[in-house]
Amino acid sequence: MKKIILLLLISISILPVTLSGQQTAIEEAETAYREQDFTKAIRIYEEILSIYGESAEIYYNLGNACYRANQTGPAILNYERALLLNPGDPDIRFNLQLARQRAVDHIQPAGTFFLARWFRSIENMGKADSWGKLAIGAFLLFLGCLTLFFFSRWVRLKKIGFYTGLVLLFIIIFANVFAYNQKDELVNRKTAIVFSPTVTVKGSPDNTGTDLFLLHEGTKVFIQETAGNWYEVELEDGKKGWMQSKDIVII
Repeated sequence: MKKIILLLLISISILPVTLSGQQTAIEEAETAYREQDFTKAIRIYEEILSIYGESAEIYYNLGNACYRANQTGPAILNYERALLLNPGDPDIRFNLQLARQRAVDHIQPAGTFFLARWFRSIENMGKADSWGKLAIGAFLLFLGCLTLFFFSRWVRLKKIGFYTGLVLLFIIIFANVFAYNQKDELVNRKTAIVFSPTVTVKGSPDNTGTDLFLLHEGTKVFIQETAGNWYEVELEDGKKGWMQSKDIVII
């Protein structure tokens, strides 16, 4: 018991020091950015991520530094990583679009059903944790509506409980679906950014495979299958082919 208490006291004493060190590093990176020393800012932000873990804010700042340093691929990669952690942030989306304009490849997404686009746009308004909290809150209110419906003596209150409960039930279902999708994207990352200046996409996972088309740095691809050090990738317009893992970086 004494050992547990001692460990807790040590953890509590270390936490402020750790947070202080992170804040100091962030301030140092921001100073380097303001002084237009983007190489130094990039190095510090990357160190912060390696030491303290993923952060949408740090990825966003790192993307800004890479963009100013004319590093198109790394800028797009870090904006995409920031967006993955915080899909509802409009600043991240705006800067990502700016970075994509620098890329050589401008691929038009294949047409999708408008309901799918609408569904996706709503999903991207929040993070997995936000949708999860909404689902829990709606469920608690749903239980209140059930109580009102079954135990109220007044018909009007029963109707209010019934119809409000239906609305909350739909919210619970969709919030859980959105949370699951967002969590799945975070855990099973199947998108990547091309990092090589030019890549020839092959028709098979082999250097002797048929040349299909060229891709350039900064292009986003969706990983479909893996064969050794080869990935089968799909573009936003539906084109598919194989490329080596060394040419891309997973988002």
